[in-house]
Amino acid sequence: MSDLFAASGLDKSGPRPLADRVRPTTLGEVSGQEHLTGPDGALTRLVASGSLGSLIFWGPPGTGKTTVARLLAGLVDLGFEQISAIFSGVADLKKVFEAARGRRLGGKGTLLFVDEIHRFNRAQQDAFLPVMEDGTITLIGATTENPSFALNAALLSRARVLTFKSLDEPALLFLLGRAELLENRELPLTPEARLALARFADGDGRAVLTLAEETWRAAKPDEIFDEAGLSEVIQRRAPIYDKAQDGHYNLISALHKTIRGSDPDAALYYFARMLDAGEDPRFLARRLVRMAVEDIGLADPQALVHARAAAETYEQLGSPEGELALANTVIYLATAPKSNAAYMAYKAAVRAAKQGGSLMPPKTILNAPTKLMKEEGYGEDYFYDHDAPDAFSGQNYWPDALGRQQFYDPPERGFEREIRKRLEYWAKLRAERGGE
Repeated sequence: MSDLFAASGLDKSGPRPLADRVRPTTLGEVSGQEHLTGPDGALTRLVASGSLGSLIFWGPPGTGKTTVARLLAGLVDLGFEQISAIFSGVADLKKVFEAARGRRLGGKGTLLFVDEIHRFNRAQQDAFLPVMEDGTITLIGATTENPSFALNAALLSRARVLTFKSLDEPALLFLLGRAELLENRELPLTPEARLALARFADGDGRAVLTLAEETWRAAKPDEIFDEAGLSEVIQRRAPIYDKAQDGHYNLISALHKTIRGSDPDAALYYFARMLDAGEDPRFLARRLVRMAVEDIGLADPQALVHARAAAETYEQLGSPEGELALANTVIYLATAPKSNAAYMAYKAAVRAAKQGGSLMPPKTILNAPTKLMKEEGYGEDYFYDHDAPDAFSGQNYWPDALGRQQFYDPPERGFEREIRKRLEYWAKLRAERGGE
């Protein structure tokens, strides 16, 4: 579908954002995606082979997905069509497919770039399958969401997924340098503020150029911003974090595994990251309770009490005071002895219950409230455990068809020994690192 602004020439003569004016004109100019666009990059090799195949570009915003798709259109002998899933529907797709079929009759293929392809529903995604299958179009779809969850399996089986990475600090600083060359002026920033500007962009190339543009607008003649002045002028860009998508799941996974791995510092870091990005502390409180029962369990039964108390404290105090109670729990759980014995025992018991079906317990441990049940042997030879030495009779409680089972394997070491061991380990590790 044609761009009205491009068709009229306004895209050249009208005002354009800095991020659009700095857009690379060759694959070699793309910053931060050397694994794709470098001399030995995946896309460089595809272009050299003369055949692209359908592709899915997956990565955070501002990492060059749209730019690279436009560049590829100029490097292959294919007609180029571009649509956005935000503004397009089935009718628009049909028009594009018809144009592609007409172009194919003339001996030329079509490269269709679909921005935000995950916005199409399952039925709309299925519409691509026949035209991809017969070669009517070569599809390049761009998405910020995990293709495994956002796209149909049938679509993924016909396309290669290429991952775009968040831009690191050198890549962002490179973009700022290109912007200064284009504008023929330096950014009014101290070296420290320049680095801060790159950090504020949070890996987003479009964002760093937008922030640079805001900095130039805000600066008075001969004014140079230090880091504090820059923060005051541009405020702070919200971290990339979608509470319903990958950012949310990635960080909660990192928090859970660092607690399980007994690293309190890393656990606090991910906990703070999630709070800083706007995560609901109540969600974090619920997950901490889960960690207490799943990963600490009976190695330290007080972990669950601690986690529940922190959740209740947050409800009483709210933010920000209540978040400190949750932070205390993060540290407590990370430094507590770990045992998943109860968790694994429960899973094994559930599995046995499902596989065994409705097995009858031994009649010995069943009550016999009626004469008939007594005659049937209910309660016969039952031994009252409190009358046995150490209150343990050792009698059989298992259905005959199942036999004795062992699901629970208790931790071998006691609470105090485990705590001391972990504290000694952390002290040794910090000493080796020079007190870091």
